[in-house]
Amino acid sequence: MPADGWEHGRDRAAWRRVSRKARLGLSTAPLAWVASTGLCLANDVPGATHPLFSGTFTPEKVVWMAAVGGAVTFAVTAAVTLIRNMRASSGTLSTATETSARLAARLDRLESLVASDDQRIVMWQPGEDEPFVAGMLEESSGVPRSPARLLAFGTWLEARAAGALEQAVDRLRQHGEAFRMTLPTRTGGMVEICGRVTASAPVLRLRDLTGERKSQALTAERNSAMTRELQTLRALLDGVPSPAWLRDEEGALVWVNAAYARAVETDNGQAAIDARVEFLDAKGRGQMERGRDESGQSRARLPAVAAGARRIFDVTQISVESGSGGIAIDVSELENVRQELGRTIDFHARTLDQLATAVAIFGADRRLQFYNAAFRSLWDLDASFLESNPSDGALLDALRAARKLPEQADYRGWRNKLLETYTSLDAREFWWHLPDGRTLRVIANPHPQGGVTYIYENVTERLDLESRYNSLIRVQGETLDNLSEAVAVFGSDGRLRLWNPAFENIWDLSDDRLGDSPHITRIVDMEMLEPEETATWRQLVTAVTSLADNREPVSGRLDRESGEAIDYATVPLPDGGTLVTFVNVTDSVNVERALLDKNEALEQADQLKNAFIQHVSYELRSPLTNIIGFAQLLSDPKFGPLTEKQGEYVDYILSSSSALLAIINDILDLATIDAGIMELDISSVDVARTVQAAVEGLKDRLADSGIALKLTVAEDVGVIQADERRLRQVLFNLISNALRFSDVGGTIDVGCLRTADAIEFHVRDHGCGIPEDMLDQVFARFVGRDAGQRRRGAGLGLSIVKSFVELHGGTVSIESEEGVGTYVVCRFPFAPDALQHAAE
Repeated sequence: MPADGWEHGRDRAAWRRVSRKARLGLSTAPLAWVASTGLCLANDVPGATHPLFSGTFTPEKVVWMAAVGGAVTFAVTAAVTLIRNMRASSGTLSTATETSARLAARLDRLESLVASDDQRIVMWQPGEDEPFVAGMLEESSGVPRSPARLLAFGTWLEARAAGALEQAVDRLRQHGEAFRMTLPTRTGGMVEICGRVTASAPVLRLRDLTGERKSQALTAERNSAMTRELQTLRALLDGVPSPAWLRDEEGALVWVNAAYARAVETDNGQAAIDARVEFLDAKGRGQMERGRDESGQSRARLPAVAAGARRIFDVTQISVESGSGGIAIDVSELENVRQELGRTIDFHARTLDQLATAVAIFGADRRLQFYNAAFRSLWDLDASFLESNPSDGALLDALRAARKLPEQADYRGWRNKLLETYTSLDAREFWWHLPDGRTLRVIANPHPQGGVTYIYENVTERLDLESRYNSLIRVQGETLDNLSEAVAVFGSDGRLRLWNPAFENIWDLSDDRLGDSPHITRIVDMEMLEPEETATWRQLVTAVTSLADNREPVSGRLDRESGEAIDYATVPLPDGGTLVTFVNVTDSVNVERALLDKNEALEQADQLKNAFIQHVSYELRSPLTNIIGFAQLLSDPKFGPLTEKQGEYVDYILSSSSALLAIINDILDLATIDAGIMELDISSVDVARTVQAAVEGLKDRLADSGIALKLTVAEDVGVIQADERRLRQVLFNLISNALRFSDVGGTIDVGCLRTADAIEFHVRDHGCGIPEDMLDQVFARFVGRDAGQRRRGAGLGLSIVKSFVELHGGTVSIESEEGVGTYVVCRFPFAPDALQHAAE
């Protein structure tokens, strides 16, 4: 603080001393008052009549008179002293008043002087709680005028700057450490803050930096930041294993990193600069200069000698007006690997070219990079087209134009699904049934670095053979199992190899007794046969175990005591075995055969019905899609306005078409399940979010129906492994079914909880309920019932629910009571046991 400030402080101390003396002078007033009181008492004694002045003087009177005289003398002395003190105090008080006025005026002048300097002063006086704040700054500086906000640095400074200032102020007040800093305020101003100790008082001065001072502060800050940045960059480059260097505008080296020094075999970077040792030879430097573009950049792959070894480097150099800089990255190993990879690719290409399986490799840019001779032969495409490296999509389009791809109703969607392999992590398999009758097994294997390898395996002949073989096996198996004749095949060793159920039944043999392939003699021994039956079996033993080169068939009829007539025959087999047949020729066989024929006819009728429904559904979906599309076009204002009635009719068309499309999609889903080709997209499913999504899809219908939905989801429900779309479809159908059979103003309860081994979904309505005689039919297809005032459904909702739940390995249970409501519980296991396709 200036010297006049401290004079102000000394004047304030003098004022305190004057005030203290005045207080001491006033404290003598009571004593003077006592003395004056005594004098008054003495003067109050009547002289003529008082006993002291009457008669003679006795010793007591003399003593009394001496005391009164002393008191009078003391009172007079005290009065004189009081008058003198009052005069002295009056003079001192006047002097103190003048001094106080002079000090106040001086303080005002000092504060005005501080305020005129566009600064703020904060002083912490010893022994005082609040600091002294003086001066003022412009509001544009960002420094608040309120002393309380001024000392709350975080209100006008950024958090980091406020923390640094608070630490500096604490060190100033506690240890007297001076500081100076320039900080930006929140409003964009710059403030210079100085702290120091003056006359044992910590003082903080704040000044607004404007104009040239602000420019200087900003320049200093930028210079400091650039210096730190340069040091950081140099430290970073010094730790890089690649040689790096900087040159001045004359092209002389001014800095190199440690890797540069090691490459040119010098002790350190400064030694390389002093010796002017170049990393690149003159030819390489010239090539870099010639390759510089308009922005001053140049890149080249150059050979160089580093630490006594010849290496290959990717050199990058940047040139500006102030000089240039460069870095060389060692790519020798990369070059070696690339050459080795090239040789390996050539070898693999020659190998793949010899395969009969078509192979095509597409790069990360989805363009054809390689194909073998089998690929060219498979598709019979123009060689010039293949050599132009067409994209995957262009190749598919060319094959479709030549009618060499499977016929697709939605080719664009099928094509996009195929091209999703580029973003997949796992290999994918497709089966293409071409229009020319061929069947291809296509394996799309994505590369980790991008791109896809396609393998086209022509499996037409194999599938044909497998189909015929499987058909033959099934036909043989079905034939044997459904024959009324009992059939048994014995091997060349006489052991039973094959038999049908009729053989067990006709001879009353159990599968357990025949499972270990017993010898024919053992079968004879284990049965309680009648004499006629025993003789027949002995003849069969001879025919089965005979070693004659020319074995003759044996046939005959066995009449059993039960009245059954059984025809038997043996057929020698080429492998040395023997086929033995037993035919029950009684009337019961004919009846059984008739029943089997009837059952087969019923199954064929059911299959025909399903095939008809599937065919009709597929045929209806395409025109229905057109209807929906044209109805949406009609409802679009861009194609012309509609009357209110026309708009209402269009809305009816859209709603009815959407409902019909949903029914058709449900039928197709069920057909896909029946065909055994339904695929589940198993992933981690957030159960709570899926339930909420299903409820969100029905909010409008709930609002229109005036029905409330109460949702209860346990907090620990977590996630399960399931097909999220099918799970949401299950919940949607369950809630829709409950909504259809609930009364207006009713409530639907939806709950979800986690048990020990499954996730359970509960849906309860309080509607009309289901009759007991219909409970067994609710999951059947196309079985619906009256829903009161609401439209009767197609009868597919609960059937789809049951199918999808069982595909996940779960179960569905339903309870209902007429007039009370229906309660449905679906249980999903935490993770399906590798269920990717429909099992049935």
